[in-house]
Amino acid sequence: MGPTSALVLFAVIWFMVFFIVLPLRLTTQGEDGEIVPGTHASAPADAQIKRKAKITTIWAIGLWIVIAGTILSGLITVRDLDWFNRMATPEVSQQ
Repeated sequence: MGPTSALVLFAVIWFMVFFIVLPLRLTTQGEDGEIVPGTHASAPADAQIKRKAKITTIWAIGLWIVIAGTILSGLITVRDLDWFNRMATPEVSQQ
């Protein structure tokens, strides 16, 4: 795995974790009782994006270490995920 692949893997993991963390402990404006004119009652009252980004980064680093370590160790390869046998080596015909 090259540096670009590692960075792309981290970015994918980070955003997946971020979308999981975003709705956690969310207080809506409707629950708060103070709806800003022009917004929905389901809009967040205080999104705490900075805090959630820090939590996401911590979890993403841990997951990235596990996944990148598994890939680099060779424990799981692309051929292990080839369920339809599309990466089979072509047979060599002898004449």
